[in-house]
Amino acid sequence: MKFGIIGAGPIGTSIAKKLVSNGHEVKVADARGIAHLEEKEFVGTPVSAEEVIQFIDVLILALPLHVMPSIRRIVEKCDEGVIVVDTSNYYPFRDNQIEEIENGMVESVWVSNQLRRPIIKAFSNLLAYTLAHKGTPVGTTGRIAMAIAGDNVSQKQIIMDIVNQCGFDTVDAGSIADSWTFQPGTPAYCTELTQEELTEALQKANKDKAPLLRDKIMEHFSMEFTHEDIVNLNRKIYNL
Repeated sequence: MKFGIIGAGPIGTSIAKKLVSNGHEVKVADARGIAHLEEKEFVGTPVSAEEVIQFIDVLILALPLHVMPSIRRIVEKCDEGVIVVDTSNYYPFRDNQIEEIENGMVESVWVSNQLRRPIIKAFSNLLAYTLAHKGTPVGTTGRIAMAIAGDNVSQKQIIMDIVNQCGFDTVDAGSIADSWTFQPGTPAYCTELTQEELTEALQKANKDKAPLLRDKIMEHFSMEFTHEDIVNLNRKIYNL
């Protein structure tokens, strides 16, 4: 398949590497312009944002949530059949407070509204390190799972198959409106769960408590934390 990725941070570059290793064609763009790719190391072909949407099957948006409105003009030019994947998560300290989300709108519903495009939510409930280093072959005991949400069942299945190629089991988390069950602050968010554990965690999600727990994590966060420290803190705060 042919993929375009907008965003060359840890998530975008990890996804690109996984896709190329599985034989897919990948183009990578930076929403700020191709010059911002010059000093970055990644697998894939560097292109402009205008070029990244051409002749692709899937467009992956590996961007901070607050950037989404600024790329609407790019996404709107995608062919109708292109699957658009949202990997973002909302953090008020980074994204500025977004009134609709603060009032309860599901993050990816907001993203879809900004882009004026149906989306699939994926690659959002695993840390970048997990995505880069902890994928394993199908059937591996303790294989980590990823939650996927979307309204288009066939598109969602395509992305689930891609995630499986990347080294992770999947759990169908329902529609985009249901994707709050793995937003920051929920038991499914960045806690490295198996398929069975993730299914249970999605059912334990509490929409009202999630923002409070998300912010509580940040109060405890330290730049000196290891990857395992972060996962363990998430599990503790999110009541796993």
